[in-house]
Formats: sequence, C-alpha cells, structure tokens
Amino acid sequence: MNPTNKESKAFTGKVAVVTASITGIGNAILKKLAQNGATTYLAAHLKDDSMQVVNELREQGLDVKYVRFDGFDNTTHRAMIEEVVKNEGKIDILVNNFGLTDPKKDLDLITGDTDTFFKTVNSNLESVYLTSKAALPHMIKQGDGRIVNISSIGSVVPDLGRLGYMVSKAAINSLTQNIAFMYARFGIRCNSIMPGMTATPAVVNALSEEYSKMYLSHTTAGRIAQPEEMANAVYFLVSDESSYINGEIINMAGGFGTGTPLYADYLNGKSIG
Repeated sequence: MNPTNKESKAFTGKVAVVTASITGIGNAILKKLAQNGATTYLAAHLKDDSMQVVNELREQGLDVKYVRFDGFDNTTHRAMIEEVVKNEGKIDILVNNFGLTDPKKDLDLITGDTDTFFKTVNSNLESVYLTSKAALPHMIKQGDGRIVNISSIGSVVPDLGRLGYMVSKAAINSLTQNIAFMYARFGIRCNSIMPGMTATPAVVNALSEEYSKMYLSHTTAGRIAQPEEMANAVYFLVSDESSYINGEIINMAGGFGTGTPLYADYLNGKSIG
C-alpha cells in the first residue's frame, strides 16, 4: 500500500507499540504501522539511537514517538505501557518483537551456559508476558486490541544450538495461543509469526556465506527474507483484513522445515526417486 494515499491509512487514530524497533524486523514493523496512520511508539533502551530513528521518521511526516523499554529490565515493561496510555489515552496494537540471546554461550544442553539459558528464557518470555499483561486491561476496556508476537522458526524446528532462545520462543507460541483463547470474547486478537533467516543487520553481519547457503538449501524460497516481508505479515494480522484470524502461529521462514529433509539433496542434483 502507498503510504501517501489517504485511503490506505488503515490505522489512523490507532496507537501502536513495537518493542526493540531501532533496527531490523522491529524497525520495518514500526515504519509500516506509522506509514499507515498509526501513532507508533519505538520502544527501546538506547535513547540516543532511538531518537535518531524517531526524528528521521518524523521528517517523513510519520507520527513516531519514543518510550523506554529494556528487555533485560522487567520493571520497564509495565511502565512502558502505562506511559503510552497516559500520553495517548489507549493502546490498540502491541507488537512484541524483543528477543535476544548470546550465541557464544547459549549452545546445546550439555555445553551451553546454564545461567545464559535461564536469562534468555526469562528475558524473552517476560518481554511478552509482562507487556501483554499490562496492555490487556486497557484493550479489554476498549473492547478491541491486537497483539502480535515475533517468534522464530526455531521454536518448532529443533536445532543444534541456541537452546534457550528456541525454548523461549516455543513458550511464546503457547502464550500467544492462550492469550487469544482467553481474551477473544473481549474483542482482542493475538497471533504470532515465526521468521526464518531474515536480512537484519545482526544476521547479515554474523552468518557466513557457507552457513547461509546450507540453510537456504532447506528452504523452498531459496533466499533470505527481507524485514519488510515480516512487517507486511504483521500489518495484515493487526488490520481488519485478518478479522477472523486468532491464535495462529504463522510460518514466515520461506518453507524451511515444512517438507522432506531430502530437499537439499534434490537441489544438489541427487536422485531421490
């Protein structure tokens, strides 16, 4: 949709919060919602970096504001929601995008650091649980609300490392479905997307060409996703166009993990017949 077309402003009058949205998928979601009329809050802990993004988007005519959120400081989770509601009188859309781990310590069960495992699980899960817990009473009062949680394809496809991260995202999937079931009667919908490899700065700078090639050989898309593609999915899920979708965990990984494990061999010219 063209953000300059007034008819495309699906979220005019809506208030949205996107956590961890300075860069990457969160930033793409932030822009998408703002371009479509929402008053959108960039929720992050690096204020200087956040304000740089906020000011750039304001220069484009977008209604973007900053609110403090720190994924590792759970006292900020409720405070963030309350500040937004105090400023705007409501919250219509919450996108829980935060999710981090330490790839050098969050390994497999035996070699991984135990403290890192629990820190990862607790921080990632709290960032969804506590923000949603704070936002839901306001949404119930309004009789309407949308929550989208950013999970990971690793939540349903076992891997060889990042155990804490994968377990935290699996828990977020369950939390998504339970929120949807418990609060649908109040006009609230909650869904989740599971991105696969996406061209965020963190991914582009961290992954080797060899690993990327190996990973992509197990996808039907055959390419890395763009953050904007994840933002498009979130746009759909918080819009009225998805009014009959609730409690869904949507695979956004280009087909990774959905077919035969022989697919990579087939692409390499090996006979599987």
